[in-house]
Amino acid sequence: MGKPTAVVIGVGAEQGLGAALCRRFAAGGYHVLVAGRTAAKVGQVAKAVEAAGGSAEAFAMDATLESDVIGLFDRAMAPGAGRDPADLVAFNAGVNQKIDWRELTAQTFEEFWRIGCFGGFLVGREAARRLVPLGRGTVLFTGASASLRGKPGFAHFSAAKAGLRMIAQGMAREYGPLGIHVAHVVIDGGINGHRLISRRPEALKERGEDGLLGIDAIAETYWHIHRQPRSAWAQEIDLRPYKEPF
Repeated sequence: MGKPTAVVIGVGAEQGLGAALCRRFAAGGYHVLVAGRTAAKVGQVAKAVEAAGGSAEAFAMDATLESDVIGLFDRAMAPGAGRDPADLVAFNAGVNQKIDWRELTAQTFEEFWRIGCFGGFLVGREAARRLVPLGRGTVLFTGASASLRGKPGFAHFSAAKAGLRMIAQGMAREYGPLGIHVAHVVIDGGINGHRLISRRPEALKERGEDGLLGIDAIAETYWHIHRQPRSAWAQEIDLRPYKEPF
């Protein structure tokens, strides 16, 4: 048997959750397909994983394009030199921005839905098609507290994330009995990564020590879910800093 393969979709900056997932899966012995829209970013993450002793390759793609998603899974499942077909998939694509409902354009609403929900459908469908014949595998979706409740200025984000949550639930009920572990991770709080800190550098000072979710700590939970015994699978888990008041 060769090295197992993992696929992480939605990888951006090195100091982001997608990159942290790639590092953790590689540390667990996986060859990682680092997938994202920006070739330079996924290439840098793949190089960083390999520099740390892991195994990775970059794959530039758009999770909202069916042909790109199919191509990614074709690569992930094809026999490779010393690696097995993928049995671990993480969908981490998404965008977030506060927008007044009255100023929200139809195009922007659809863009949020396509990235946060439609992309999850494409990835989840292809994962099911490829993993069910194997009778094993894990599919993980990065969610948000917005999937549980709406807040002013974020209805478009909530709509996409709520749809993604339903995709995860439907898949879990349908494919769990066939050996596929599907889980949805609710991220409740700010993530201490490039996206938030670059936009709101004051956030770290405002929240204080451990007031933001650490990307490596989140990635460790994803790995734990993947390694759970099948007699006690988690379908949904929520993560937040200890200071977050729910």
